[in-house]
Amino acid sequence: MKKVIIYTDGACSGNPGPGGWGAILMFEENKKEISGAKNNTTNNIMELTAVIEALKLLKFECEVDLYSDSSYVVNGFLQGWIYNWKNNNWKTASKAPVKNKELWEELYLLTKKHKVNFIKVKGHSDNKFNNRCDYLATSAIKTLKLRREN
Repeated sequence: MKKVIIYTDGACSGNPGPGGWGAILMFEENKKEISGAKNNTTNNIMELTAVIEALKLLKFECEVDLYSDSSYVVNGFLQGWIYNWKNNNWKTASKAPVKNKELWEELYLLTKKHKVNFIKVKGHSDNKFNNRCDYLATSAIKTLKLRREN
């Protein structure tokens, strides 16, 4: 199975507000950067979107080391939240509907196609790939704002 390394980040200017996401995919000597933005969104939606968009680019079954500074995303898998939500018909332990259900469902399906190892990294520290993803996400927000002004 091919080994891919992915770094992701999401950002928002206001929460909710304009948001952006960025990801870096690395396979052997190849590196691909992707990003995008949305007008009225939340930081958590952008964090999930970054992971989803990166995994959607994989053309064949891969083992993925996925690095994110989002406790929301990483703990969703490492602490088993997503499996409990799925088993409880997408309800939380307090019986409330899971926020961002459609994104969690899409991410769940992608993790069935690939073996994904979720790894938490410290945000805004000395990790060059996490910092680059943050730059991609915040740049996407700036581009979105510029487009709205013109």
